[in-house]
Amino acid sequence: MVNILLSTAYFAPISYYSNLLSEDYAVIIEKHENYSKQSYRNRCTIYSANGALDLVVPVAKADKPKIPITEVEISYDTPWQKLHFKAIESAYRRSPFYDYYIDDLAVFFNCRHRYLYEFNIQILRTVCNMAKIPFHVRESQEYLKSGEEFIDMRNSIHPKSSRQSSGIRFEPPYYMQVFSEKWGFKPDLSILDLLFNTGPEAKRLLLHNR
Repeated sequence: MVNILLSTAYFAPISYYSNLLSEDYAVIIEKHENYSKQSYRNRCTIYSANGALDLVVPVAKADKPKIPITEVEISYDTPWQKLHFKAIESAYRRSPFYDYYIDDLAVFFNCRHRYLYEFNIQILRTVCNMAKIPFHVRESQEYLKSGEEFIDMRNSIHPKSSRQSSGIRFEPPYYMQVFSEKWGFKPDLSILDLLFNTGPEAKRLLLHNR
């Protein structure tokens, strides 16, 4: 079986979670890469009243070159947790499944986690549990160089990429969004958008569009 190699991510986009449901590929999370700025490793995109909104987790010593991803520490110099939670509340409190999920997600905005990688892995496990996605991912034992034994998607799911460059087909699912009448449908936002708007249907939508 060919492996898919993904980076760690903060409330990753829908395309990221779609890969976790593939029956053709095994998923490996890269644990031994260096931190990359301006990626989904420490940000997600939600749908606010003013359109797409990026939520960024600040990290300490982000300008230091070649920081191992497992050593990247979250900075609490600003009240980013409070700001992120308020932004999510404002964006999704009118969505059909906000009340159903928000209590389980609130822990990530009330407790301080030291390392970004461990924080993201806990989020991944929680979201998979919410969406009824089997958690079969593995972590890399060493840095994996590109090769035929896996599909490298560490940088193909990226805020600056308009499409995936991996060659894996992914059609973003269409569903009703809170502000779609105002700004139109916005595809491949954070998994939060899919969960709050579709609830138990999230897994079916991810499978249907593979």
